[in-house]
Order: sequence, then C-alpha cells, then structure tokens
Amino acid sequence: MPIDTDILITYGATVNRLKKNTVIFSEGDKARYYFQILEGQVKTFNLNPKQKEFVQGIFNAGESFGEPPLFIDEAYAATAVTMGDTILLRLLKNTFMDILKDHPAIQMSLLESFSQKLVDKSVSARILNVQSPEQRILEFLAHYKKKSSASEERILVPFTRQEIANLTGLRIETVIRTLRKLNEAKKVDITNHKVYY
Repeated sequence: MPIDTDILITYGATVNRLKKNTVIFSEGDKARYYFQILEGQVKTFNLNPKQKEFVQGIFNAGESFGEPPLFIDEAYAATAVTMGDTILLRLLKNTFMDILKDHPAIQMSLLESFSQKLVDKSVSARILNVQSPEQRILEFLAHYKKKSSASEERILVPFTRQEIANLTGLRIETVIRTLRKLNEAKKVDITNHKVYY
C-alpha cells in the first residue's frame, strides 16, 4: 500500500519526471532515497557475466521499490530503470525514517509490502528451479494473474517475450518456442502477437 502522496510531499518529497530507460539507481550505489511511483513502470534487474538481464521485479503506479537497503545501510542489490515515461516521488532516507516514526500505521503497511515482496521472491526462486520451460512459464503466468487479482478467465499478459525471458531466466528463443507450444495446447491464447492467460 503506498504512502499517502500528501504526506510524502509535506515531508519534502520531490516529483521526478523521467523518460523511458532512465536509470534511477545502479547496483552497488549507496541507498539514499525512498521512491514511490505516481505514473509509469519501473523494473529492477541484475546482469550476469554475459550481460543477460535477470529481472528482480516490476513495479507500477502506487508501488515503492528499493527500500530494503535503506534499513540496513547497504548498497542497492539491483539496478532500477524506467520502462516508459515515469513520474516518481523521491524522498531522502532520513526524512523517510521520520515519516515511519511519526506514522506507525505506515510502518505496518510497509511491513505488509515487504512481506508480499518476500513471497514474490520465493515464488520467483521456485519458478527458476522448475526444469521444464513450459512449466516455468505457466507458473510465472499463474503467479502474475493471481497477483493482478483479475476476475476474467483470460487476461492480457503485459510483458514482451524478452521481459518474460528476463523474468523466468530463459532465452528469448525458448520463450517464443514454448509460448507457441502452449498456444497449440490451448494453455495460453496468442492473438495478434499478444499473449492471454
């Protein structure tokens, strides 16, 4: 649950308008700010030695990202970049800590958010341990659908094939081939190059 925008602005948060593919922080940078998305989308990722991207998380309007290192004085463990034109609120670490001291309900909300992120990380680890590409992609899609709380039988999957590859640890060629198989088996629908699950 996001922190109320008025509270953030009252405590000095600045509004940042960023273009697509803007790096917000890099892996190894000192954690100095609390970030909350007003509009747009942000992904956090790591690069392996072969420069293949592994996506740690995708965050949407109303969500925050990159908070854990603020509490333990560690560097960021991943890079954060905008996925489209994005508007963020940015608040200095010390002021963010003041909000938590002054508003215990926000502490509880943040704890719930951290708990959800830990569950998501556990699911991601489980997905990466699945051997079959079909099962890996199906588990990823099922988790996304559950998290989105969609009521429709089939929902549009808003990720490109490359993003699905980055989120599941598969090669893009494997994702394309596997989605084709899943479409033939009627486990996903592909219409006009869009994937529905």
